[in-house]
Amino acid sequence: MKILIINGPNLNLLGTREPETYGNKTFEDYFSKLQFRFRKVELSYFQSNLEGEIINQLHEANHKFDGIVLNAAAYTHTSVALGDAVKAIETPVVEVHISNTHAREEFRHKSFIAANAKGVILGFGLRSYDLAITSFIEDKE
Repeated sequence: MKILIINGPNLNLLGTREPETYGNKTFEDYFSKLQFRFRKVELSYFQSNLEGEIINQLHEANHKFDGIVLNAAAYTHTSVALGDAVKAIETPVVEVHISNTHAREEFRHKSFIAANAKGVILGFGLRSYDLAITSFIEDKE
């Protein structure tokens, strides 16, 4: 099984950015733990602060992965184009967020991705990624 994790803007700053909201671990450190925890899964990781690069990555990943875990960060709430990109591909996408976006500012309550995603997981910290990966594994069993 092959799963791609795509992180959007500012998630390259995990570990130092608003640790009270996002924790104090870098995603690279957490990704290593995911690779160890899910040894039977081929995990790949991509991060960009640029919307077009994320869209290109979604297009390129189509049919090459069994699933995509997407944390589009702030683009979730602003990018019709990302929602359209998720809708346009056949590879299933699970939208994840580290924080509970519904417990934050009202503009974060709207997702342009959710309607086209297989599911949405939010508010479990970095464990949101574990839950998304587990959902793909369990669907294959």
